[in-house]
Amino acid sequence: MLLKKNVFVIALVVILAGFAIYQNAQRQNKETLMPTEQAPKVNFLAPSFTLKGLDGKDYTIGGPREKPLFVNFWASWCGPCEEEAPDLVNVYNKYQGQFDLYAVNVTPGDKMENITKFVETYKYPFPVLLDKQGTNADTYRVVAIPTSFLIDKNGVIREVVHVLSPRDLDKKIAGLIKE
Repeated sequence: MLLKKNVFVIALVVILAGFAIYQNAQRQNKETLMPTEQAPKVNFLAPSFTLKGLDGKDYTIGGPREKPLFVNFWASWCGPCEEEAPDLVNVYNKYQGQFDLYAVNVTPGDKMENITKFVETYKYPFPVLLDKQGTNADTYRVVAIPTSFLIDKNGVIREVVHVLSPRDLDKKIAGLIKE
């Protein structure tokens, strides 16, 4: 009877160890397919992507560029996005030519008519990009919108921000331009 109990315990331990090894192998395979190093981090290179804008042109994010870049992920139905829209327009106009601003619409949860109405209402003077599948918002790990990334001329993420007061937004853009 004792021998049967020991065999049962050993068999159970072997099965559990096998399951643990299998789970670990699955996790490692998943990390190989979707490396966690790709997640955008402050002081690391911004992940690259190219999207089509409302104007029909292609815009690329990532890598060295002539001017620093402010990338804003937003949606037309987002209340905080409406709050910050006039501030984005004001800071863009104030520092026009000294930095680029791309407004990336997280399109899967939005409607094209609402996007264009929003852009017209707030008179966006900067490019509006369409993330039609939401893959770039996923790559950038955007959980809440609006989420913005301040990227320097070398393509390095300097800061991740959410809605800021007009004064704080101005300070962030001025600091980004000075780098």
